[in-house]
Amino acid sequence: MKLPRWLRISLLTLAALVLLVAAVVGSVWLYLHPSFERTSGLVYGQRNSRDLTMDVVRPANPNGVGIALMVSGGWKSGIGSFRPWMVATLLRRGYTVFAVCHISQPDSTIMEINADVNRGIRYIRHNASKYGVDPNRLGVTGGSAGGHLSLMLATRGGPGPADAADPIDRESSAVQAVAIFYPVTDLLDLGDSTENLHDDGPPKSFVKGFGPNATNPAVWKIIGRELSPIFYVHSNLPPTLIYHGDADTLVPLDQSQRYQIEARKLGRTVELVVHHNGKHGWLSMLWDIRHFANWFDQYLRPPAK
Repeated sequence: MKLPRWLRISLLTLAALVLLVAAVVGSVWLYLHPSFERTSGLVYGQRNSRDLTMDVVRPANPNGVGIALMVSGGWKSGIGSFRPWMVATLLRRGYTVFAVCHISQPDSTIMEINADVNRGIRYIRHNASKYGVDPNRLGVTGGSAGGHLSLMLATRGGPGPADAADPIDRESSAVQAVAIFYPVTDLLDLGDSTENLHDDGPPKSFVKGFGPNATNPAVWKIIGRELSPIFYVHSNLPPTLIYHGDADTLVPLDQSQRYQIEARKLGRTVELVVHHNGKHGWLSMLWDIRHFANWFDQYLRPPAK
């Protein structure tokens, strides 16, 4: 029985659409799964008798530049939480990615976490030749708490004690470029954040993470300032790209805007891209990482010979 012409056209159109969707899905899957070599659970230090670990993901065609990914949300981290597809664009550009994990708060204080990611950068720099990256060209990336830790490295990272017993601890924890999402920059002034109790204390959901004395106003002033990158912007600040949503109620846009203002006072490069209606995360973030890759291309890759 011959099908009516309209039905044949409808079926052919439907088949074409199915094939198109399959092709798009297949292309996206392939893009998010580039070839790479992964070393998981590499121990870079110890904290509270527990291993501090990172995963190293080396692309098929490395460009000799390393990017440290701060695997942290709410200053919580964990082995197995990193997926290479998250940084597929960086891998396709040839960047070797070091996914740095830490002990989650409150098992570690946020002060200890900050010290530990500094150790992570020192470990990467000390072993740069082993992983085929330039120790003088290290970038850092992350989102939320990972963005905060990235800015702590950008503002306060630097040489370790020259007399440290462990040679890794003598290395610098400075980074040369930053590309991040919605970081906390000023813990002493959280503005309209839903975490702000307006009691001159720490963010309400993270009180334990700042240690047993964080509710003491005098102590909190010291802790909060020590962990606020906005107070440590300096004349050698690495070029920084920040993506931040203007509908973020957890970490308001004001955090990044004020940081940018402080950096520009010193003539430093901090580019802020505002995601309209973006909350604390949005669906197109994977697409935005292309711009992170462009940023690292601009500031980390050596000029063509």
